[in-house]
Amino acid sequence: MSVSFKLADVVLLDGSTVRVRIATKEDAPLILDFLNSLSQETLYKRFLGFSKPNADALLPENDGRALIALREGKVIAHAMYRKLDTKAEVGVVVADSEQRKGLGTILVGMITELAYRDGIQEVEALVLPENVIMLQLLKNLGFPYTVDVKPGLIVVRYPTSKLPEALEAFDKREAIAVRRAIKKFLEPSSVAVIGASRFRGTIGGELFYNIIQSGFTGVCYPVNKNAKAVQSVRAYPSIKHIQEEVELAIIAVPAQDVTHVVRECIEKGVRAFVVISSGFAEIGEEGRALQEELLKTCRDAGARLIGPNCMGIVNTHPKVSLNAQFSPQKPLQGSLGFLSQSGALGISVMDYATKLGLGVSSFVSVGNKADISGNDLLEYWEEDENTKVILLYLESFGNPRKFARIARRVSKTKPIVVVKAGRSRAGARAAQSHTGAMLSASDVTVDALFKQCGVIRTDTLSQMFDVAALLSSQPLPRGDGVAIITNAGGAGILAADACEANSLSVPELSKTVQEELRTFLPKIASTRNPVDMSAEATPEHYYKAIKSVSKDPSVHSILVIFVPPLVINKEEVAQSIVQAASEVKGVTVLSVFLGEKGIPELLKSKETSVPSYPFPEDAVFALSKVVQYAKWKDLPPSPFVSPQGTKRAHALALVANALKRGEEWLFAKEAFELLELYGIPCARTFFAKTPKEALERARELQAEVALKALSSKVIHKSDVGAVKLSLKPEEVEQAALEMEERLKKMGSAPEGFLVQEMVKGGVELLLGVTQDPTFGAVVACGFGGTLTQLVKDVSVKLTPLTQRDVDELIESLKLYPILTGYRGGVQYDTKSVKDVIARIGALVEEVPQILEMDINPLIVLPQGVKAVDVRIKLGKEAKYVPLGAKSAL
Repeated sequence: MSVSFKLADVVLLDGSTVRVRIATKEDAPLILDFLNSLSQETLYKRFLGFSKPNADALLPENDGRALIALREGKVIAHAMYRKLDTKAEVGVVVADSEQRKGLGTILVGMITELAYRDGIQEVEALVLPENVIMLQLLKNLGFPYTVDVKPGLIVVRYPTSKLPEALEAFDKREAIAVRRAIKKFLEPSSVAVIGASRFRGTIGGELFYNIIQSGFTGVCYPVNKNAKAVQSVRAYPSIKHIQEEVELAIIAVPAQDVTHVVRECIEKGVRAFVVISSGFAEIGEEGRALQEELLKTCRDAGARLIGPNCMGIVNTHPKVSLNAQFSPQKPLQGSLGFLSQSGALGISVMDYATKLGLGVSSFVSVGNKADISGNDLLEYWEEDENTKVILLYLESFGNPRKFARIARRVSKTKPIVVVKAGRSRAGARAAQSHTGAMLSASDVTVDALFKQCGVIRTDTLSQMFDVAALLSSQPLPRGDGVAIITNAGGAGILAADACEANSLSVPELSKTVQEELRTFLPKIASTRNPVDMSAEATPEHYYKAIKSVSKDPSVHSILVIFVPPLVINKEEVAQSIVQAASEVKGVTVLSVFLGEKGIPELLKSKETSVPSYPFPEDAVFALSKVVQYAKWKDLPPSPFVSPQGTKRAHALALVANALKRGEEWLFAKEAFELLELYGIPCARTFFAKTPKEALERARELQAEVALKALSSKVIHKSDVGAVKLSLKPEEVEQAALEMEERLKKMGSAPEGFLVQEMVKGGVELLLGVTQDPTFGAVVACGFGGTLTQLVKDVSVKLTPLTQRDVDELIESLKLYPILTGYRGGVQYDTKSVKDVIARIGALVEEVPQILEMDINPLIVLPQGVKAVDVRIKLGKEAKYVPLGAKSAL
């Protein structure tokens, strides 16, 4: 059976959490207590009217798996599968008090995924006709299913292989639960500040002061055991002394006291906590132990936690008006949802946003991310009508595969702009294959993740807010055509150069538009694009030029540049720009006022706002990012690839046998066999143990051959003379003897030889995979052969692959035109390349024990493709976050 998670946290529809883990024989007493607690009706429906089983019957060993959900140390739900040849029967039962909260659906999804990872191809559930809840649960799973109605029984069957579709269905259901949980933080009716201080300048003092000064529309209770009043408000010695209900507790006490305070709050009925206190995982092992105890306390009670080690939360909407953070900054009300993993950075960023005139809808500092994370906030902001743009400052990913699924969905309705800190390539030194050396621990995987999800990535926080200013104030561009209007030729040239460098076009304006411009601009003005109105340009010229240029169908955005001469009033120019921008429809307008940045009051009106940038390059960078996002957003949905004719069960058996032998790298023969099990065409290949046998195999091919020495200690064969090409059969034995002698001197005696047909007349590609410890399987495609790492023309995607991902992997290569008949050359079979990419993606998803794989080269012919060399590294499957779970250990 596959390696699985130890512990998983799941979110129920009421926003609370439950812990799920694999059941063991030691859990029999807990399961017995659980069975005894169930009503007769629940027992009847789960066990089809038969008598209640003993606990051992619900703990399969070699023929299945079982899961239990726990709260406060008690089992509240159980799910299991039991093998029936290549199929399995699944069942689930939930405590009466916990039903209709989505827990049954989550457990069936998780047990189905376990069955899939254990090689089960299909599962079935036996359901009584009157068990309507179970029938609806199975229908809503997200798997395609069939129903077989029998006398007194309904059999529901579904394949386990449709996990990508099921994952999307689960994520949508979980989003409902997550939003309910986040509302307790950002839309509370009552807040207790535990550690509120009488003294300004302290964290507890500033925090309480900010809540009161912001005009919080709910009730705020200061808790301080040493004071009767805090800042003129009656204080309470502990949460237990507050008579009224408290929805949210914000805690600013020493780290060693936090868990005790949380337990008191839980007894009071509080289920949402913001822990400001530091001294947890960020300081080392001692703090990590405190954090684990804190999280366990919350989990046992189904409570949610922001932090610890955070600066707080903000919601600027007038119906809430909660400024629960300890910095002196009061954010402006606006449409930006902002998450910061760094508390100190968050303070500076809010100040920066305020100076730019940019307001936030809500702000969350997640600190150590013990519980609430960026994924949760994305799902909240997705449906928050006050948030138009989502900004994330991230230092790490907790569950990047889930982030990818959520971000792909959210980005279709709201733009996500991310600064991801921590670019590093140090880990690449440990990688052994071509693919691993190029991708392992590099930032290219992060870029691939964001591009596949439509996420806008910037390198700096300054760039993030440049992009946010444009997204929050102007419509998305309908294309990449940019018109530049300026009163200084040099600035226009800089802008045009920046557009070209950022893949934006600066089309020559139509004759009609140019003629209209000449009717009112100074005679010395240039009207082609950039439109250089000269230093004589007046505010009226700006207004009319914007209106005229917007009529050109090739113009999708207008960049207006003002270099202030002494005689022109910039306030009047700004008013003209805003007035024109409010009147033109379907065109994105942005400006450059040298020295101005953000959205100053001068560039705002009731109808619109126009962002301003200090230099043309800044404006063009922001525009290019927004244009890329707009193009991605307009793309139609692309299905996940599901190649036919694969033999997963055989592949799992082959890999299991190799792992049983303790092998790290598959033998060459096994590697080619694995490719063939997934329908990947390979060159005709024989394996020989001795030079003499290599000669015999070469004679069977009756043509020129390639000879390769096989040694587990040699990674790149061509570097050590372990490859000979275009040999005649009679030359093979001598070449093999020479290789054998050379490798023995190096201490790498060959285990055998590979004799292969020579594949000529094609283009060499590299197709490879590496298992990133954070992101999962990463598929790479590039031009191959011995110069792979020198050329570095490589594209990257994360699995699972959609059809668009497959197309882009090959079509985005700089040298791709070579494959499509560049300058009248040969056209090669790119359709077959795409088929192989899809099959590689399926292989590494379905056989996660593959840690690295190189097909180098894959030779692309005018008709067909052939894999010529392949290396596959195996290992234990990495920890995964199960279906329906928020996180896992």
